[in-house]
Amino acid sequence: MLDPLGPYCDNITDYRLSYYLILAPVCNYAKGKWVVDDRRPLYSGFGCKQWLAPMWACSLMQRQDFAFEKLRWQPKGCEMEEFEGPKFLKRMQDKTLAFVGDSLGRQQFQSPMCMITAGKDRSDVLDEPLDVKDPQTEYAMHLDRPPPFLRQFLHKIDVLVLNTGHHWNRGKLRANRWVMYVGGAPNTNKKIANMGRAKNFTIHNTVKWLDSQVPKHPHLKAFYRSISPRHFVNGDWNTGGSCNNTKPMSIGKEVLQEGSSDHAAVSAVRWTGVKLLDITALSQVRDEGHISRICITSSPGVQDCLHWCLPGVPDTWNEILFAQI
Repeated sequence: MLDPLGPYCDNITDYRLSYYLILAPVCNYAKGKWVVDDRRPLYSGFGCKQWLAPMWACSLMQRQDFAFEKLRWQPKGCEMEEFEGPKFLKRMQDKTLAFVGDSLGRQQFQSPMCMITAGKDRSDVLDEPLDVKDPQTEYAMHLDRPPPFLRQFLHKIDVLVLNTGHHWNRGKLRANRWVMYVGGAPNTNKKIANMGRAKNFTIHNTVKWLDSQVPKHPHLKAFYRSISPRHFVNGDWNTGGSCNNTKPMSIGKEVLQEGSSDHAAVSAVRWTGVKLLDITALSQVRDEGHISRICITSSPGVQDCLHWCLPGVPDTWNEILFAQI
């Protein structure tokens, strides 16, 4: 009987090779604790008037206690890359970072402009609107389509951060004369008409579309930022709700949970090429960081327990973003 391997296997020893793949653990930046760091803040609210809206620069208002500016987020079991302006600019040279979302997204945008420049003029940092016309005349709110300007300008974007959340309410809908559209026509599905379901429906559809675009734009890194927590106590913004605490870490300083508190965001990005920028739980223990009663644009007795003082918590969101790009 012939040896099927024939003479080619003469004098060859059969070595069984074992391959071991050693993977470095992925850092869960959302799990960790707040620590005091005297090197903070990364910039001054006084010195960044060029980029920072006065209504968010608490140092320009009546706030007296600034201990909240001295905290740094320390992930558990891993080191987060230190944010450095020159390093960020080198990494993002000739690239575009876009924040698409609501007023909290605008806060997250103003934060890195201050972190990078410290408020000084720089020719290599531009605040350039993608659509300079933007007539804001479209009132149809298409729940199943990405914003038109995102479809138009996605090819120009290298790092994209999406967010939405708190403005999904009937008051905003009526005030802006928005009409929910699905399939190119006014929505008739009563289930989707529910504001919470409409929000989640829109998030899923936008992320799904973005995921379909990622292979066409290999340079693109896309993130969906989880929801920023509100801290109204004993009411809402228009019913006497407040957030008077000014002492850092008084409601906690550590986050040990493995998963995100924003389940809708987790569900939307699962099995897609869009990454989750998870900031919810780490921001939840920072109730002292809101603008609170010193808001210069609100009516008497109305507190802002939604937006954050800058410098402040949104700087940490951008440090986590920087570590992932």
